[in-house]
Amino acid sequence: MGKVIGFELSSQEPEKATKFYPEVFGWKISEPKWDYWAISTEKDTENSGINGGISKGPNDYPHGTRIQIEVESVDEAIYKAKANGAMVVREKMDFDEFYLAYLVDPTGIGFGLIQNK
Repeated sequence: MGKVIGFELSSQEPEKATKFYPEVFGWKISEPKWDYWAISTEKDTENSGINGGISKGPNDYPHGTRIQIEVESVDEAIYKAKANGAMVVREKMDFDEFYLAYLVDPTGIGFGLIQNK
């Protein structure tokens, strides 16, 4: 079963967003990697939340929020999603520790698929 493991905030002004969220919610923002600023929403182990990140939104998703869903196989999840009416926005990408793809469900809601290596 896929589980929600994070979120991604897309913005055309990511540097501004990286100042806003720590001030308002106390989130910890890491230095950027791949134009992506990792977010920790955890205050302590008892008060853990879902972590995520901020990125400069691409042309196909300039601003908004996407959940990230962990799956055992990105390829299999893409196949099943397409068979059920989803559209692939960004094919499987290879990062150091994981694979990532972006899709849109039949209603227009965007989401990411993550498979750990």
